[in-house]
Amino acid sequence: MDDALLAGYVSSRMPGAGTLPDLDLGELSDSARETAEMRARTGRWAAWSESAARVGWCSHPLRLRGSSTTVNSGTGAVESFSSSQSPDGFVRVPCGNRRADKCPACSRVYARDTFELIRTGLLGGKQVPETVADNPLVFATMTAPSFGRVHGVRDGKRCRPRHDADACPHGRMQSCHAVHGSDDELVGAPLCWECYDSTSALVWQWHAPELWRRATIALRRAVAGHLGVTGSGLRKIATVQYAKVAEFQARGLVHFHALIRLDGPDGPGSPAPIDGLTLANLVKHAVLGVRVDAPPIDGADVPRVLRFGVQLDARTVRTGRPGDLIDDSRTSDELHAGQVAGYLAKYATKATSESGIPRPHLQRMERQCWVLSKRAYAADDESPYVLLGKWSRMLGFRGHFSTKSRAYSVTLGRLRAARRRFARLKAESDRSGVPLDVVDLEMRLLAEDETTLVVSSSWEFVGCGWGSGGEKELAEAAAARAREYARLRSELRNAG
Repeated sequence: MDDALLAGYVSSRMPGAGTLPDLDLGELSDSARETAEMRARTGRWAAWSESAARVGWCSHPLRLRGSSTTVNSGTGAVESFSSSQSPDGFVRVPCGNRRADKCPACSRVYARDTFELIRTGLLGGKQVPETVADNPLVFATMTAPSFGRVHGVRDGKRCRPRHDADACPHGRMQSCHAVHGSDDELVGAPLCWECYDSTSALVWQWHAPELWRRATIALRRAVAGHLGVTGSGLRKIATVQYAKVAEFQARGLVHFHALIRLDGPDGPGSPAPIDGLTLANLVKHAVLGVRVDAPPIDGADVPRVLRFGVQLDARTVRTGRPGDLIDDSRTSDELHAGQVAGYLAKYATKATSESGIPRPHLQRMERQCWVLSKRAYAADDESPYVLLGKWSRMLGFRGHFSTKSRAYSVTLGRLRAARRRFARLKAESDRSGVPLDVVDLEMRLLAEDETTLVVSSSWEFVGCGWGSGGEKELAEAAAARAREYARLRSELRNAG
């Protein structure tokens, strides 16, 4: 089967097929090509592609076997479903992995949800009052401290051009005159591993979630102190809301990007008692004062006092005062909000290194997580550091990559529930032939009361992934094609 025909089979299952030009599927392996040809010859391509479309072209769908019965509390209608009704005897559900290097399709859904979560906290919408766009807002970046000199990208300049630098005690020069690009595997690597305090770096990474938790507590106390009230009395005057994502730097340590908003006592959008400039100063003061006392790995180690790095950036996005513009180049709040939301959503799907560039220092840090885990277990099998090995793929970081305070915006749970409701409504519309009622659709989808109740449900895990590597590759190629179609349709729509 030639590429044009194979692309035609895939594109026939895409939304908007026939209205856009054919797209190249890219290089496919012999296995994927044979799978497509076999399904096309036997007439099973449509069934497989519909199954893949139902899981959003997921790379590693879960296979489940069982049954469930649901009741619509509004109409009293009872609906039963069993996996035995499926041709394969099981059903597939998306893996839901947020990491783009593991499942591009599911990570894109996660990124879109995160985008909406962040954007609604900036501008309102999805049952968040639009008055939140008038409240003071700060964009803060909190980094890890330095644990030794590392190679870095210096915007076209030399890495560490010190002509008078001496060699370290291990005989390595403490300067680097190379001009590194972002694709250089040395970027982020220590100049000298023996001088670099990698143990402290991994211990800091392990406690980074606790540092963030204490930073949120310190900020609320700082705001309360500025307003002259106690911490418990702050909620009567103001509330601090935030959305945070974690990003891995090239050196293998995370830093946090956070949008921090101040609301009044009546919830999101109510007038705040201080402006954004004051809030930014309070953020800096609170974060720089946070500390965590970390116990040693074992008897040969030392206790540590952990802090955030001194490279703290807290910029005021909105002052909360009418007429104040922090950035004169900003043409509209909506454009600015969309850029910030997209920026944070992108980092929520990243892993330690998704660039595809092999970075030996990250692999070495991963191995050291296991070494420290074994040391901790030998000293005390109940030590928290025993679990460092479990989190070695994340280089010791065990926190969530995106978190928010509950009242910042809509929740991921509400967005996912709305997606499930829409799928049910659309399926019912397709079965009955009655057009979908779009009046107040968003309000109905996001309503907290669930009209569909699960009466009984029994499911068991059968397996994970597609039946072959060829099927997985075809699913990923189709997902890429769907994204390309969506991009082209957006461009055509914007063009008029």
